[in-house]
Amino acid sequence: MARRALGPATLAVVQAVEAAHEGEPVLVACSGGADSLALAVAVTVLASRTGCAARAVVVDHGLQPGSAEHSERVAEQVRELGLPAEVATVTVTAGGQGPEAAARDARYDALAAAFGAGERCYLGHTLDDQAETVLLGLARGSGLRSIAGMPAVRDRFVRPLLGLRRSVTRQACREQGVSWWDDPHNDDDRFARVRVRQSVLPVLEAELGPGVAEGLARTADLARYDADALDALTPTGAPPDCTVLAGLAPAVRHRVLRAWLLAQGAHEVNQRHVLAVAALVTDWHGQRWVEVPGLRVLRRAGVLVVEPHRPAVADR
Repeated sequence: MARRALGPATLAVVQAVEAAHEGEPVLVACSGGADSLALAVAVTVLASRTGCAARAVVVDHGLQPGSAEHSERVAEQVRELGLPAEVATVTVTAGGQGPEAAARDARYDALAAAFGAGERCYLGHTLDDQAETVLLGLARGSGLRSIAGMPAVRDRFVRPLLGLRRSVTRQACREQGVSWWDDPHNDDDRFARVRVRQSVLPVLEAELGPGVAEGLARTADLARYDADALDALTPTGAPPDCTVLAGLAPAVRHRVLRAWLLAQGAHEVNQRHVLAVAALVTDWHGQRWVEVPGLRVLRRAGVLVVEPHRPAVADR
């Protein structure tokens, strides 16, 4: 497929990709949506300008009828754009978490398995995705890490488009004559993120004026700076001694406890769990234990200990 002249939106996407690129070979995660297809277009431009190796992978979650055929069509579309592409098929198992989280975990596992030597994987998340993430974190009463949203770089995953609105990626596709696919899950209002996207953010922008999404994205950046600073102050491998924990600043104490809970095998730990465990340290009055996902936390002789979560019948 011959690439058209770069229009303003395409140029903005290309510039964002070029700013993120550090000379490495690039693996593009492509779903067939406008964001990832605009990203694929930009990476083909990057590869032609720099000579870097670039390819794409399409993850088939197998959650919808015809998903295999759809994934192969997307891969062929990316090949027509100029990138080699393959399909990675995964099996999504809930395992005690919601379907969105299970699909996300399976997708990232597949992308990690697809890495070649020195590659980094470019993801198509936009500023709109970041704003939605921040709002969801605020609604849950989460800590700074959740409000900090998605980092631009984490390990070998890169999100070059976090500074661009979703409207820009769609316009880039129009400029290049690229048709995209809208995942029906993105219109399913059973999911909180869809309700935020379709109802909450539009109301906020209508009532407060334009720029709400950009403001939320800036909040994510500021929260990440603060979270990084607090993490740097947090002692690693700290013992669960309640006297030591009580002497820490609350923000640091909560980070120590969260890291300790995760190291002990807890999963899906949120701020409510951390605060409940912190009460065993700072508000001790002989309470029995605190339940966190997968674990039971107790205070014994001034020290926090854990034991496996027991079925409710065992408590009677």
